[in-house]
Amino acid sequence: MRKKNLEITDKKVLEEILSGSKICRLALIDGNLPYIVPFNYGYKDGCIYIHSAPEGKKIDLLKQNNKVCFEIEYVANIVPNVVACKWATTYRSVVGYGDVEIITDYKKKEEGLKIIMAHYGVSGKITFEKVPVDSMVILKLTITEITGKQSKNWDKIHNT
Repeated sequence: MRKKNLEITDKKVLEEILSGSKICRLALIDGNLPYIVPFNYGYKDGCIYIHSAPEGKKIDLLKQNNKVCFEIEYVANIVPNVVACKWATTYRSVVGYGDVEIITDYKKKEEGLKIIMAHYGVSGKITFEKVPVDSMVILKLTITEITGKQSKNWDKIHNT
């Protein structure tokens, strides 16, 4: 990372970003071009869980190459200024790499869905209807590398 003073190395903060964010952008390899898709997701124990249709472009690409890059932003706010070049952004984000497994086993899909639901605040017993679960897959991204970054003004604005 070029600006080491902005790097997040605290694993607790990295976990907070992974656990507290709402959208994960997944970048796949499409021949010699990148292909990026946003998802809602769940996070647990170093893995990101995403539900998906069992066929389509992303599934085809993952079957060809399951190595991915992902990005998750925790908070991003624009801070305007009367001088155009003095605008700023406050943010915390992570970028990482990993391998995606396409899960088709019914019980494992239910486990992945429970992690996704819990990520968005659902607690207690969760039950799923058989037909929708049968008609989807879960993408389990095992994180192999991750870096975090925050804006230089983060601490001043968020007092963390």
